[in-house]
Order: sequence, then structure tokens, then C-alpha cells
Amino acid sequence: MLRHTADRIPAVLRRPFVQRLSAIAVIAVIAIVIPAFFPSTYYYRVAALVFVFAIAAIGLNLLMGFAGQVSLGHAGFMGIGAYAVAIGPTHFNIPSWLSFLIGAALSAFVAFIVGRPILRLKGHYLAVATLGFGLLLAIVFVNEARLTGGPDGMLVPRPVLFGWSVRGTETWYWIAAISFVFGAALAANLIDSPTGRALRAIHDSEVAARVLGVDVAKQKLVIFIISAVYASVAGSYLAAFNGHITPDVSGFLRSIELVAMVVLGGIGSIAGSLVGAALLVMLPQVLTFLHDYEQMVLGLVVMGVMIFLRAGIVPSIAAALSRRRA
Repeated sequence: MLRHTADRIPAVLRRPFVQRLSAIAVIAVIAIVIPAFFPSTYYYRVAALVFVFAIAAIGLNLLMGFAGQVSLGHAGFMGIGAYAVAIGPTHFNIPSWLSFLIGAALSAFVAFIVGRPILRLKGHYLAVATLGFGLLLAIVFVNEARLTGGPDGMLVPRPVLFGWSVRGTETWYWIAAISFVFGAALAANLIDSPTGRALRAIHDSEVAARVLGVDVAKQKLVIFIISAVYASVAGSYLAAFNGHITPDVSGFLRSIELVAMVVLGGIGSIAGSLVGAALLVMLPQVLTFLHDYEQMVLGLVVMGVMIFLRAGIVPSIAAALSRRRA
């Protein structure tokens, strides 16, 4: 009997990982099939924006859902990535693809420098500290008008990769979709790695994790850096896709929007990051016919989701289906 039980343990441990990969595979299939039903390029644009914001939401979900660290200034890293692909080619003649990498590396470096003191804080102290960081970056982007164009923003040169000019809404849809699937697969692999298990232990109790030999400060810093890189990639895509960028990309409201995507979709759910991003990107487009009442109805919908689906859309639906099968 002991041998039978031991044989079953690996399968049980692998089950969440298989479920996550299955969800990612389903998303990949949907991303491939759904363009066949798009009547115009406008739908490609909306879907591309959903995947772009979902990339940033994945990174924030890793930080909030698995490490238990709240960040209200994560849009600042989106701003770093966005202005990197704008400033690099415009002012320094750096190729777009290299500016993209520089933006990700710079975000990781800033996260390393800022994360060491900030992540020592807990609860609302941590939230306020990250909020201050995001506001500081937004102020820098506004005041450094010589480089960033100030409040009016600046144009973003069209990315060129090995002589190929990246243009067209459909092209950006496939770039964003493939990048999201790749980022989701990396996140799923990270969650089920030793680092992921250490993060879950930190989320439950930092004291218990420290007793078990987990380097709490190091693990929190690592996931903070990873989440910053995700946000930077999303910011670079957003800037290059729109062709214009303003300091609003790193503003407080953008950070709150990212947090709302994570919470609405489901904290700790990779698929929930996409669902939350889809809800907050698509719903304003659907509610445009309400004109002056659009924001009110959007707020009511968000409130309703939080009241009736407290764990988030994806975890709540998954739990309901599990109870029904049982």
C-alpha cells in the first residue's frame, strides 16, 4: 500500500501544473481560431490590446497572487519599457529591437535597486511605497520634456527587425498573442519550480518560510524583478503598437487598472490575468452606446463581479464546476 501511495504522489503534485498548461493550450487554440470571426481590423486592435495588458497582468499576478506582495506602482515599469522603444531610436539611433531589450534590462535593474528597501515593508506600507515609486516615475516622464516630450508625449518610431518593418494591426495581434502564450508558459513553469513553491510558502507565512530555510528577501526580490520585466515588455508593445506614448502609461490610474485586472480575473490564476484584461479592455468598448453612463455601468459591473465572484472570475467558476462534478 505504501508503494501504491508513493507511485501516486508525483501525479498528484503534477496535476496543477498540467491543468495550467492545459489552460494555456486552450488559450493558444482560441487565439488561433478567433481571428476567423473578426469582421474588421478594429477587432484585431482590441484583441491585441487585451493580450498586451494580459502580459503585464501575469507579472503582477506572480507578485500578488504567489508572493503576496501588493504593488500600486507597477505601471511605472510599463512606462520604462514604453519610453525605451521611443527614446532609443529617436534620440540615440538605437535599433528598436535593442531598445526593447534595454528597456527590459533597465526595468530589471530599477526593480532590483528599488525592491531591496521597499520589499522589507509589509501590508499597506508596501502598497504606499510602491505607489510613491510609480508617481515618481510619472513625474520624471513629465518633466524630462527634452527626452520624453513632456505631458504631450512623443511619437514612437515603427519597429524594424532585421530589415522587416513591423506594421499592421493583424501583425501586432499575432505578436501580442504569441508573446502572451510564451509568457504564460514561463509563468506556469516558474510557479511549479522550487522558486514558485518558496513563493507560496512566503505568501502563507513569511515566518514559517524562513524557518524552513527559504531566503524570503531574495525570493521576493526575484519575483519583483520578474514582474517588472513582464510589465516592461507590455509597455514596449503598447508604445510600438500605438505609435505614440504619453506619461499616462505609467500613471496611478494605469497601476490601479492592472491591479483590478488581476483581482477581477483571479489572484493566482494565469488564465485569470487574461480574463481580467479582457474584461477591462473590452467592456468600455461595448458600453460606448451608453455615453454619459458608461463609467457608471462599468463600475457597477466590477462591483457585481467582486460581490458574487469574490475569488475572481476564473477561480470562482472553476470552484463552481468542481462542486457540480462532485
